[in-house]
Amino acid sequence: MKLITKETDYAVRALANLAKDGALLKNAKLISIKEKIPYPFLRKILRKFKEKKYIETKKGINGGIRLIKNPKKINITDVIELFQGRIELSSCMFRKKLCANRKTCVLRKKIIGIEDTVIQKFKNITIHDLVRGKGGRDEKKDN
Repeated sequence: MKLITKETDYAVRALANLAKDGALLKNAKLISIKEKIPYPFLRKILRKFKEKKYIETKKGINGGIRLIKNPKKINITDVIELFQGRIELSSCMFRKKLCANRKTCVLRKKIIGIEDTVIQKFKNITIHDLVRGKGGRDEKKDN
């Protein structure tokens, strides 16, 4: 089981890269190189971001990509759900069929609780937090 797929990891890295320089237009090939994201993969990711209005693109010599959604308003859960769907630790499948005990399973109820906790933790981490080196809003501060 993977909690974060490679595509989601690449997407988070691309957003963080765009967020570092605010409204500056950036070159996709340079993002690809700097973040070690295969260029065709990055183009696919950027298309999704454009559809969701996270970024805008400008063609031409002075063109590029820029983040238009506030990085404080993009949490990791948003990115995970965009690229891999809702976080699920177990799909309760048995031989490619839904488990017959899914509705009454006591373990499933506990798994749902864990999933909800994980989702909430990811909701507390924004792209802004990652760029600023913070672990999230619930991080304890050393005083």
